[in-house]
Amino acid sequence: MQGRAAEQFAEIIVDIAHADVDRVFTYRVPEGMFITPGMRARVPFGAQVKEGYVLGLTNTPGYDRAKIKDILEPIEPYPALLPQLTELAKELSVSAHCPLAEAIRLMLPAEMRGGRVKVRTEKAAQLIVPSDQLDEALAAQKRAPKRRLLIDLLADGQVHAVSDLGVLVRDPLPALRVLEEQGIARVFEREVLRSPYPDDPVLSPDPVLTDAQQEALDELIPALRAGSGRFLLHGVTGSGKTEVYIRAVRECLNSGKGAIVLIPEIVLTPQMVSWFRARFGDVAAVLHSRLSAGERFDEWRRIRAGMARVVIGARSAVFAPVDRLGIIIIDEEHESTYVSDRIPQYDARDVARSRADREGAVLLLASATPSILSFAKAVRGDYMLLEMPHRVMNRPLPQVTVVDMREELRLGNKSMFSEKLLAGLDRCMAQGQQAMLFINRRGYAPSVLCRRCGHAMGCASCDVSMTYHAQDKMLHCHYCGGRQPMPETCPECGSRYIRTLGAGTQRVEEEVRRRYPDVGIVRMDVDTTSGKDAHRKLLGEFRSGASRIMIGTQMIAKGHDFPQVTLVGAILADLSVNLPDYRSAERTFQLLTQVAGRAGRADIPGEVIIQTYKPDHYAIAAAATQDYRSFFGTEFARRKRDLYPPFTMMVRLLCEARDEQTARETSGALFNGIQAALAEQPALKKRVLYCREDDAPIKKIMGRARAQVLLKVLVHPDSDRVLLHLKSLAEQAWPCTVTLEIDPASMA
Repeated sequence: MQGRAAEQFAEIIVDIAHADVDRVFTYRVPEGMFITPGMRARVPFGAQVKEGYVLGLTNTPGYDRAKIKDILEPIEPYPALLPQLTELAKELSVSAHCPLAEAIRLMLPAEMRGGRVKVRTEKAAQLIVPSDQLDEALAAQKRAPKRRLLIDLLADGQVHAVSDLGVLVRDPLPALRVLEEQGIARVFEREVLRSPYPDDPVLSPDPVLTDAQQEALDELIPALRAGSGRFLLHGVTGSGKTEVYIRAVRECLNSGKGAIVLIPEIVLTPQMVSWFRARFGDVAAVLHSRLSAGERFDEWRRIRAGMARVVIGARSAVFAPVDRLGIIIIDEEHESTYVSDRIPQYDARDVARSRADREGAVLLLASATPSILSFAKAVRGDYMLLEMPHRVMNRPLPQVTVVDMREELRLGNKSMFSEKLLAGLDRCMAQGQQAMLFINRRGYAPSVLCRRCGHAMGCASCDVSMTYHAQDKMLHCHYCGGRQPMPETCPECGSRYIRTLGAGTQRVEEEVRRRYPDVGIVRMDVDTTSGKDAHRKLLGEFRSGASRIMIGTQMIAKGHDFPQVTLVGAILADLSVNLPDYRSAERTFQLLTQVAGRAGRADIPGEVIIQTYKPDHYAIAAAATQDYRSFFGTEFARRKRDLYPPFTMMVRLLCEARDEQTARETSGALFNGIQAALAEQPALKKRVLYCREDDAPIKKIMGRARAQVLLKVLVHPDSDRVLLHLKSLAEQAWPCTVTLEIDPASMA
């Protein structure tokens, strides 16, 4: 007699993002239930039913079997988590200092949790009688013209949606049910995938490669076949980097592997997706937060099932369930948007590097303006440097003019537009071409001030000035989203001398509409692109030529390819130079170079006009000449002299509390703890160049007070011990939230 099968137990992480339950729980797998690692399951947890993730199976549980509860049911009949993504989540939970359940959540569409999104189905019908019996079936419906018509419509043997049949046949379902009873047709539910794409792809042929594109691919393809390699592609704007991506992805697909292409802004998604779908059809999928819950769920399932092998998306797409991954491409790799500002915090570039190494894939970073850190790594050999120094078809880079706005003011021009820019706009409009105007500040005016007492209108919940928005005549906080009416009198002194200062995208739009009332204008900023598909519609309007002037923030500065744009104007080019951040020069150069690169990408030469109050600043001068090497040399030398990354790490312990006192007391205690530890370990103290405790640059955000301990730490093997100590300090029980940040994307 055959013995009873051995009991099986599952090791499960319960989906509760709390440190107290951040451990594996053991559950019994009931006899006959199919459970495998990576699956999600419903389990009893205390008096509740919770969802959990199966990490592994065992026959030998670590404690009393009698106390082990049964799994209630699997949620899906397949593993939602690929094994490599489970391991990636474990690694991320350590590096991001978060519970494993919270890291796993990044790997799945949020709406899957709690069953908030379902598979969409529709009723469908199909004939089941052989074709040689169709005449007989029709004859049997002599007195039922509706059923005869339905048989005719279904005679092609294909499956038809009942809703489609209803266009030609009124209320077809009862008649179809009769045909089903007669054994002529079958009526059933079928899954319908929700598509985020407005049109079916129209496949396009491959363009001829430039010599530089071919040379880049000659380096990439052997690495793709070997399954390893890290590359930095430095190509000027318009050099054809996207075509290199497409050819590299094709090589992966031909060998049975998949690809992930990361882009820095959702606004760039439609263009990139259209390029990839034009070459690969439905094999390409898209993942980003602007999709509807159903669209995101269905795209994720297409990827998980292997129906889509190429994924394009913003930073979270780095967790897409692509099996047999061949390459991860990070477009505009210099962008800070690849760093998550939510818990768990992660840098998609670091995750991509780890995932590529783990899965035997190539990592390709690309930019016209690589980050200082990435280019330094390429110089020292950590990345192989690929360079594309010329535009496609040897088109010239745009002619750049720097306008000194101090001189404009001296000559009596108090407008935000220089005479040079206005003349260029007039010429561009007269010739039927398109222009882009860049100002990295949204709203109408960045501050509202009383001219009598100097009181600035600030947000009650954040330590920042409020921005006036002309559309709703309200003051907006761009940090917490708070709004309040524009005051008629000063709340401090009662004066009526309340004035707006400065300019944002709304004011630029107002001035441009006044000058060109008959010209179509689109404005692209957070305010105009918040709705679903808003960015795609605005870009489509500009691409079609219906609008001829685009005004926008940094979201218009990169990645876009508009052949008719011949003029680009940077309104206030030095805004980012003045930020209290060691990367301010780098970000200024990147922004200006990228926005300048939008001009002259077709046969008509481009012109760029940069308006600035600091024309001699090295970042602005280098951007004007599109000279990355020159900028890198100057900036790298400055970083070395002043000991900033990549020579050091900027490390911050950020304390956030409901009240200022708690935040400051916590930061003070952390500071004292660090000082005491360094005093006891002189070898470590030598690696810390400074350690100071203070308010954060923005003292309050969303009603929470902020204080910090800021350290500058030398890059050295011993420094890992410093970071471990800081991590252990951050993880202690504190009366407020403490977050450890290494080289934070924002020092605010």
